[in-house]
Amino acid sequence: MSDEFSALQLILDGDAALFAIVKLSLAVSLSAVVLAAVIGMPLGALLGLSRFRGRSLLVVLLNSLMGLPPVVVGLAVYLLLSRSGPLGTFGILFTPTAMVIAQTILIVPIIAAPTRQTVEDLWVEYRDELTAMDVGPAGRMATLLWDARFSLVTALLAGFGRAAAEVGAVMIVGGNIDGFTRTMTTAVALETSKGNLPLALGLGLILVTIVIAINAAAWGTRIWSERQVG
Repeated sequence: MSDEFSALQLILDGDAALFAIVKLSLAVSLSAVVLAAVIGMPLGALLGLSRFRGRSLLVVLLNSLMGLPPVVVGLAVYLLLSRSGPLGTFGILFTPTAMVIAQTILIVPIIAAPTRQTVEDLWVEYRDELTAMDVGPAGRMATLLWDARFSLVTALLAGFGRAAAEVGAVMIVGGNIDGFTRTMTTAVALETSKGNLPLALGLGLILVTIVIAINAAAWGTRIWSERQVG
């Protein structure tokens, strides 16, 4: 029996170990996206609406952080959460919580940067109208974020795609513990090294399917939003 057929059989049979890994991966990545959205959208909108000394530097820094190396984030979070670190007393290193923290840090710039650009462009378009209506800063932010909701969905999907495919940071802070912190990406790396190709291929197939679905959803959202505007 070929490895490819065995991998497909694992998926069709609903292998408990395989789908436990998938479930944990999705839970961690979705949690990170929600937290990153709560942080990144207001941050991006604030930068898009504000004008202050040093703003350009912050914008450049935010855009640069979109390419932040995952292993560097993993190392930083590890140092923070280790027993000798400032947050070591919480005891969350090598737990799903630590993985969520690392992924959130990686995703925040991916959400905040396009949010900043989108809100800034909309502010140019609606500035006179919102100013004439005497809408305050919070109201402006809420109005423009709502108007940009379709574009922001694309940013959220991009963030989720980054989180779902991440391996370096979650390997460092999660420890790849079987049945506790093992995600699809870390499991693929481990099972391949062990020679357990059916499980690695099965997880890889599911991961690729998820990534394709995310990109299709992002493309569909963009096309639909353009038609709504048109």
